[in-house]
Amino acid sequence: MNVWLAEIARAWRASLRKPGFLLLASGVLALGIGASVAVFALIQHTLLRPLPVPQPERLVVVGKLWQGKVGGLSPHEFQQLDALDGTTSLALEQVGMVANIAGNGEPEQVSLVRADRALLPTLGLRPVLGRNFTAQEDQPGGPKAVLLSHGLWLRRYGGDASVIGRRMQVEGTPATIVGVLPASFDAANSFDLFAGGGGIVLPIALPAVSHDYNQNAHIAIARLADGVSVAEVAAQVDARERAMYRDMAMGGDWKQPWFGAGSLTELQHRTARPVLLVFIASAALVLLIAWVNLTNLMLLRALSRNHDGAVRSALGAPALRLMLPALGEGLLVGACGALAGMALGAAGLAVLQSLIPAQWLHGDSVRPGLAAWGVALAMGLFGALLAALLALWRSRGRVTVDQLREGGRSGIGVHSGRLGRVLVMAQVALAAILLCAAGVFMRALYDAAQTPLGFASDHILTFELSPVKGHHPDAGSTHDLSQRLVEQLARIPGVTGTAVTTNLPASDDGFGQFQNQARTPDGKEMHVQLHGVGPGFFDLFSIALHGGRDFTRNDVRGAEFVAIVSKDLADTYYDGHAIGKTLRVEGNGEDSWSARIVGVAAPTRQLGPLQPNQPVIYLPLDQVPEPILQIFHSLEPLRFALRGHGQPADWRAGIREAVAGIAPDQPVANVRSMDSIVRQTTQSARLGLLLIGLFAALALLLAAAGMYAVMAVAVAAREREFGVRLAMGAQPTRLVRLVLRGGLAQVALGLVIGMAVALGLTHALSMMLLGMLGRASAFDPWAMLGVCVVLAAAGLLACLLPAWRASRVPPMRALRGE
Repeated sequence: MNVWLAEIARAWRASLRKPGFLLLASGVLALGIGASVAVFALIQHTLLRPLPVPQPERLVVVGKLWQGKVGGLSPHEFQQLDALDGTTSLALEQVGMVANIAGNGEPEQVSLVRADRALLPTLGLRPVLGRNFTAQEDQPGGPKAVLLSHGLWLRRYGGDASVIGRRMQVEGTPATIVGVLPASFDAANSFDLFAGGGGIVLPIALPAVSHDYNQNAHIAIARLADGVSVAEVAAQVDARERAMYRDMAMGGDWKQPWFGAGSLTELQHRTARPVLLVFIASAALVLLIAWVNLTNLMLLRALSRNHDGAVRSALGAPALRLMLPALGEGLLVGACGALAGMALGAAGLAVLQSLIPAQWLHGDSVRPGLAAWGVALAMGLFGALLAALLALWRSRGRVTVDQLREGGRSGIGVHSGRLGRVLVMAQVALAAILLCAAGVFMRALYDAAQTPLGFASDHILTFELSPVKGHHPDAGSTHDLSQRLVEQLARIPGVTGTAVTTNLPASDDGFGQFQNQARTPDGKEMHVQLHGVGPGFFDLFSIALHGGRDFTRNDVRGAEFVAIVSKDLADTYYDGHAIGKTLRVEGNGEDSWSARIVGVAAPTRQLGPLQPNQPVIYLPLDQVPEPILQIFHSLEPLRFALRGHGQPADWRAGIREAVAGIAPDQPVANVRSMDSIVRQTTQSARLGLLLIGLFAALALLLAAAGMYAVMAVAVAAREREFGVRLAMGAQPTRLVRLVLRGGLAQVALGLVIGMAVALGLTHALSMMLLGMLGRASAFDPWAMLGVCVVLAAAGLLACLLPAWRASRVPPMRALRGE
């Protein structure tokens, strides 16, 4: 054992005396480990992070299936699941809303969640102060009660424990503060509920028999009983809801499940998952390339020791002792690479956290933990030792008497580098796969950037205002407030246009787009977005009208009901001739209404340039039916927009003064430019592009370094051959062509393999792009051609310097050795 340790120590001393190889090999390994550690820490903090509740694996979401994913469940559908077998509790919440609060400070708009009293027991949580809702509070007309989020309690009340029992104004109505939620409530839920400083929870207060079929933002959460699977509950949910709709004589295709269940954890990370999966794939490819590169270097190192090994073998050294120097050096390379990789990974995480959406990280900072350190050390030692063993196995037959006779002058030889050439081809192939993915993403984002949004976003400032319901309970009072405010905003210096709308032309969140069903006169059904807009909306956002007229001040309540539709809706459902036609929007009984189409507007990309258009029906804000307006106001605030000269940020003070002059108790929220909203709609895709571009650059760097190392050593090993060729009259340019031909042949074969694999992965990449970039195909010949050019250029540069050295070998040096 002491002899073995001495051999390892001797190998370490030799490496440290001449640290060039150690620095190169551990640096290559550190690049791969650094990328992997950063991604692993992100995955651990998000996708692998358990919900902060007891037994989180037993929490599931039940709802209607939409494209294979579990969605919302309406209150009426929820009530069909009473006493659901296989669950210990079932709760309903409505998320994505806002509310105006007042008391103990300035009025403000905060996030609002409506939930039944079963939600906290279902999650396994208790208030940190006070209590949950009572049965009386969670019913229509019950006492007004409110729960504070932990963040709002700390920010607005300074963490005062005596807050329980106090009264606060919620939408102009007094409500009693009955409890403070734990800080883990938001993280344990399915959305980032209380972003931006906290919010409140109100009782959902369902009637005994609800006739509300609105699935919008309603989430049903169940806790499974012991031994019950998600599939069992999903089948039961689907059976009950099908039976209800059959009893209602509702038609439909019942071959596939309409309802189901899924993990709450998976729903929580639904937005982040596609981007993070791309990160995982990219980091894995970079790590593979680093390992292949390291194997190449270790192979060349092992072959350079052949003469020393031959001498020691002739003196009787056993095979294991001959392996110890390489294994000892591999341990040192692995440990140094792991430490350097951890440092790179920590630095990369510090940068990533400034780019990644805050809701993905649940407001916490990400740091590599003990698990990340363990993964880094395991990857470093495993990769280095595997590379050393592979190099020893490949060079085992080279320890011969020829090595003694040649005195170590024969080098590696022409055929000794066969495995090295194979590894170079593997490097190029892996780099080609990653670069193809990066090229496709880049091309998709470039194409999207060139796609017209259908509206102008420059020099526009927007803000949100949710009319206090206690002071503005109906459509008439809300319309009066919005019109007075629009007139006051127009007086701000520098402002040339103002407008009010229920929806901006682009939205950066999952809400703000009100879905409904409509029918044409001949019965064609269409899924559309409903937007209520005030006068001047189309002019302010420069949305072109392709026919008909704009809304006028005569389009008021009581006048003929009119609508403007987007051009894609007109083309799809009216064959391009929509003006003068009617449409009917379906509702429940008296909620249904009809309108005459008076104009056709240019289509807009409401979810940003990376997603397809959504058919839109625009209604004059004053004509939006009362039930629809109430739904709008319960889910979303009104949006106001100002356009003018100068910097939009300069208008912020004027906005607050205008609102305070008309409604002193009315909060203003989310004052921001339209340009920033548009940028937010592409945040996930831009982040994915940035990271995959970084990984692709690392892959290119590692592949080029690997090609250069192999070619440089191969040329050095054939120095005598090249010297003899030159002495016999060979031209230096011929030797350059000889070396380049061999090196570029390896690059070409690697490109062929990489492109074949990339084409084979087109379908999987298409699914990622469909979710992230809105594209249906990942096949991009221009991107693949660009990858071939870039890798070929990198290969040429990697081969050029060794080829030039081959042409400069002094003939007399080679002949002197013969």
